[in-house]
Amino acid sequence: MTDASRAADRGHPNQWALVLAAGEGSRLRALTTQPCGTPVPKQFCSLSGGQSLVEDAMTRARSLVDAERVCAIVAQQHHRWWSSMPALATLPHPNLIVQPSNRGTAIGILYSLVHILSQDADAQVLLLPSDHYVAQESTLQRSLQAAMEYVLRCPDRPVLLGLQPDEPDGELGYIVPDQLDPFGGRTVARFVEKPELPVAAQIVRAGGLWNTFIIAASARALLNLFLPRFAPIVMEMQVIVGNALEHRSAGGWPAIVDMYTRLPDLDFSRDLLEGHEALLSVLRVPPCGWSDLGTPHRVGETVRKFTGERTVGPMTELSTYINLAARHAHFERSLSGAVL
Repeated sequence: MTDASRAADRGHPNQWALVLAAGEGSRLRALTTQPCGTPVPKQFCSLSGGQSLVEDAMTRARSLVDAERVCAIVAQQHHRWWSSMPALATLPHPNLIVQPSNRGTAIGILYSLVHILSQDADAQVLLLPSDHYVAQESTLQRSLQAAMEYVLRCPDRPVLLGLQPDEPDGELGYIVPDQLDPFGGRTVARFVEKPELPVAAQIVRAGGLWNTFIIAASARALLNLFLPRFAPIVMEMQVIVGNALEHRSAGGWPAIVDMYTRLPDLDFSRDLLEGHEALLSVLRVPPCGWSDLGTPHRVGETVRKFTGERTVGPMTELSTYINLAARHAHFERSLSGAVL
């Protein structure tokens, strides 16, 4: 695809990107807790001194869609971090979607979809997690573009990006592809979440893919995944958020806060995607040095494999993020009993 055609796609009037940046990153707190005891969510950290992970995700989003259609969902309790990052703080007001508390990935996505649909009833959305490291961005970029082209052809069928594994990994989720579909992807046979390593090896040999949680679809198709089981939640959120956005009244935010106190915790993979495999497709992403940096072990492996850093200097805290590579070196020395 030429640069001109990419620019044309970036200007497509209904294509949106949503950066998911409201998670807590609790499994990485051994590396992301400040000396004062405050844990920093991993999306506001850097792997090795460059941009933070959420800034990387925002760059990814802006390379695919027009800047006016890039959104991010963040958490109110993380205000101290996202408010100081220009990539987030300078988003158009409707595009910085703030949720009052964490109720799981499904609730965060639903809340965001309601916001986006209030601006564009025909929106096609690319969901981008904000906690991924990618060594070869151009490889992932081509797959992201392919996913968005897939949605142009088939907006009502969500498509997931599954990464071709370079080795079995028991800390990741897997997508097992099935038959070719008419639009260039494969149907989804099943999901397997964090299998034991021997099972993961069998899945990889059978063609299983790492689940990146990158998803593209029309906003309506994603909303429809909620309706069979969670229609009352969808309808309440549409009313309360719709009123808040329409009237911009002082009572809008308290009503959203009150709604969140009554919402259940819902996981998008477990509670929405599993059981809807027949409605989904998957596109294979070639190896690109991808990691979700989900645990200290994965941070260490990523540093060793992809950044070329065998040893890292003292811990470095920059103005808004923590250097995960330096923290991991400190963490490993602590585990080995070395004197720090």
